[in-house]
Amino acid sequence: MSDRRNRVESVADPSTYRPAPGSIPDEPGVYKFRDERRRVIYVGKAKSLRSRLNSYFADLTGLHPRTRQMVTTAAGVEWTVVSTEVEALQLEYNWIKEFDPRFNVRYRDDKSYPVLAVTLHEEYPRLHVYRGPRKKGVRYFGPYAHAWAIRETLDLLLRVFPARTCSNGVFRRHSQIGRPCLLGYIDKCSAPCVGRVDADEHRAIVEDFCDFLAGRTDTMVRRLEKAMAEASEELEFERAARLRDDLAALRKAMEKQAVVLGDGTDATSSPSPTTSSRPPCRSSTCAADACAASGAG
Repeated sequence: MSDRRNRVESVADPSTYRPAPGSIPDEPGVYKFRDERRRVIYVGKAKSLRSRLNSYFADLTGLHPRTRQMVTTAAGVEWTVVSTEVEALQLEYNWIKEFDPRFNVRYRDDKSYPVLAVTLHEEYPRLHVYRGPRKKGVRYFGPYAHAWAIRETLDLLLRVFPARTCSNGVFRRHSQIGRPCLLGYIDKCSAPCVGRVDADEHRAIVEDFCDFLAGRTDTMVRRLEKAMAEASEELEFERAARLRDDLAALRKAMEKQAVVLGDGTDATSSPSPTTSSRPPCRSSTCAADACAASGAG
């Protein structure tokens, strides 16, 4: 009986698995708590892993009851350092979907979280944010934790892949008046509604967009680098500058997709302690707030 009591007490005391002082990186990332059987019981994200994780090992009486139950049930904690806010959001989502932690109740239903939809079944395919059941003839990328992450990615990529993003009603209206919308005027849409490109040309833009988001990025990057070099050699400096900006947009989007859309992640998950040379991101979600939202504390 005494041995059993000692074993339970050691598991229930968070100080038994608290990472050594200074071992937690002061960088953004995603973390998971495991129980004595190595099952993941909670996943969270933080702007500063050090600050957030240390908060779990401070005064237990100051924690939300469900958070206190979580940390006293856990037997270990580990983390992954990431470099962007989108990576943190999506890695958290992926881990919750993969491990189904008992103290997380968010992200239970894929249909409630947004994806980037490409309506390939339409004559002029459309790129848009979508929630709901999957449909035939539509290609999906994601899911994302937040719709703004999709819009941010689209805003970067439309300058390189100026595909249609408007609704059918807006498309018809601008076809009737013979003038494109604002995106057409600022070159973030190829304006198929007024015939600037035909259906085949527009579909080629959309297919390049899909290839890029699917991870086939090298071809497009090399194509732009070659075009930029040729423009410079021909002294077309304005065109070269535009291509340079296109390249920068692609590379920024590629960084954001490291976790969001890639088949694997470029982040190394390690048990504590861990280190990383990756730059910090702007992720800023308080773990205590996340716990409260999920009912974990």
